[in-house]
Amino acid sequence: MSDERSYPTGIGTSTTDRIQLLGLDLADDVLGKVSFGELAYWLATKRRPTPGQLRVFEAALVSLADHGYTPTAIAARMTYYSAPESIQGAIAAGLLGGGSRFLGVTEDCGQFLAANLVDLGDTSGYTQDEWDALARDVLTKAKSEGRMVPGLGHPVHKQGDPRTPVMFEIAREAEVFGPHLSLFEAIGRVHPEVLGRTLPLNGAGVAGASFADAGLPLGLLRGFALLARTAGLIGHLAEEQQNPVGPAIYAEVDRNATYVPPAQ
Repeated sequence: MSDERSYPTGIGTSTTDRIQLLGLDLADDVLGKVSFGELAYWLATKRRPTPGQLRVFEAALVSLADHGYTPTAIAARMTYYSAPESIQGAIAAGLLGGGSRFLGVTEDCGQFLAANLVDLGDTSGYTQDEWDALARDVLTKAKSEGRMVPGLGHPVHKQGDPRTPVMFEIAREAEVFGPHLSLFEAIGRVHPEVLGRTLPLNGAGVAGASFADAGLPLGLLRGFALLARTAGLIGHLAEEQQNPVGPAIYAEVDRNATYVPPAQ
């Protein structure tokens, strides 16, 4: 039995005078020739995106970069206030809040759509009526099971998320409007008649559908949402360094805390 150990990777490696990345020489073949978005897609899939896939991917990343004073941004700012020597800790704190209510919807929606498409085979010839019929079935089943439909509803954009129609348009222009976006769009059309109320298709959901139609791995969709939000968190921390709000947030909560002794 051999004592040799092997830890294969197709990502990258380096020697004293050369760095290889995805089979290319980093210095000669990648730097200045491959955008960060293209590289992120390539690293995740081991294949270069088409121009259309890249456009949709980068648009979805931009759509998720920031959404104001969300809990993820507040967590990053408060961690920076507590430990200003640890930028990495502040960014990590913000990213750790990417869950079922914020950012995680991107993956949840992509997975939900994919699960309802997996047994359908080729849907490229579906008409709008056929997509609407499928969406009614999907919604009816979710309602009967008491399940939330990921990507449906938004706490702020109650009359419509402004990102959603733009992402639909970009995907159509890029010819990357596939089954995930088609089903998601149909859910937006028919859900009022099934659920009895009208809710917006949110930006996190359309990003998940877009990532899926762009050919990205479903198990990494939350990772891409976190990649996008990292840029937003860096922006919040840059602002925090120049015009901090962390001390005011801390003081506000501390001054208004009400002590309630535990029941005896």
